[in-house]
Amino acid sequence: MSVWAALVAIAGILAFVQIVKVRHGARHNHPNDTRDYDAAMIRENTELKREVEDLHERIKVLERIATDDRGAKRLSAEIEALRADDEIEERSKQ
Repeated sequence: MSVWAALVAIAGILAFVQIVKVRHGARHNHPNDTRDYDAAMIRENTELKREVEDLHERIKVLERIATDDRGAKRLSAEIEALRADDEIEERSKQ
């Protein structure tokens, strides 16, 4: 085989591999242009960051509600205990 025949065979193999890669990428929804892919990834990352920030804010609100409720229950229990103590003291005075 001559050098020229080998070069043609290599070029054919490379073309075949490129065709298979393009078909495989199209079948699995991979974009051919990496710039489009990078732009899509940047948009998706931005959206995900925004969503995570929103979720952090929601968690802060839920934590505040949970701790406020717990504090209110504790305060209510303390008030009831003081009322019970006052009632016991009043009964003992009579």
